Amino acid sequence: MPPAILIDELTKDYAIGFWRQRPYRALDRLSLDIESGEVFGFLGPNGAGKTTTLKLLMQLIFPTAGRAEILGRPVGDVAMRRRIGYLPENPSFYDYLTAEELMDYFGRLFGYAGADRRRRVAALLDRVGIDGASRRMQLRKFSKGMIQRVGIAQALLNDPEVVFLDEPMSGLDPIGRREVRSLILDLRDQGRTIVFSSHILADAEALCSRVAVIAGGQLAAEGRLTDILAFQIRGWELVVAELQPSALERIAPMIERSTEIAPHRYALEITLDHPPERIVTELAAAGATIVSLNPVRDTLEDFFVQQVAAVGQGARTTGAGDERRRARD
Repeated sequence: MPPAILIDELTKDYAIGFWRQRPYRALDRLSLDIESGEVFGFLGPNGAGKTTTLKLLMQLIFPTAGRAEILGRPVGDVAMRRRIGYLPENPSFYDYLTAEELMDYFGRLFGYAGADRRRRVAALLDRVGIDGASRRMQLRKFSKGMIQRVGIAQALLNDPEVVFLDEPMSGLDPIGRREVRSLILDLRDQGRTIVFSSHILADAEALCSRVAVIAGGQLAAEGRLTDILAFQIRGWELVVAELQPSALERIAPMIERSTEIAPHRYALEITLDHPPERIVTELAAAGATIVSLNPVRDTLEDFFVQQVAAVGQGARTTGAGDERRRARD
């Protein structure tokens, strides 16, 4: 089965400057395959090239080089575009329309008949948390988070097979973020392909089967989260309650650090040299209550920072080499 999205050597250059324009490479020979039915995270700092890539896939801008396909068709194929949904990074809608009117307008563009259109609009506004009173307010009165919810609803109006979400959690409160996470997982369970860009790495850890890290317009890393984070456990964090000083003193040689959270309640850091099972058994025998035991490992954020730093170091090294070559010339 071909991938849902194929990106091959996709490159985008811009001309910057006023008097003497020079090229600026926003995306540098990006190649990716995204499989059907997966949640794929597109991660990177601001200006890394995430939004540029999504705009290229949507043909809002056009590539300098390379190609891309969605659902086995070139990105410019009109029939294919009826099968995808897109949420831009900063959605901007007609201010004086209500949420219902805006969704009805988009439904008409897709050619849905009246009853079906009204049913779709109502169901999607319910799904993203726009209630009966709010959906009849003009959009200019909406908060950023509410606009984001409407944007997600319009991206799903046509039951797309592939959904592109550019920073979908932007502007949402904690409840909204949880609801959008649930929605993305529901879409995945329905067999849809979801691609979302973000710099909120906890969302990617909670949702994605695979991620790509983009830095400086280049692909810094790509793979399954289990591959990226595997075997990087640095130790264990054990939280215990009712820990008496005598018991803490006995296990002191086996722990790296202890932090008192409250009276007789501690967070203990255990190195890999000491099996946590032994310490847990000894503390339980001493009357302590085990609250939690969690591995301490590199997170996606740690990995992200390492990859961005590596790309930056490579760029500096290349730049230094160019300077030396010019000096020799």
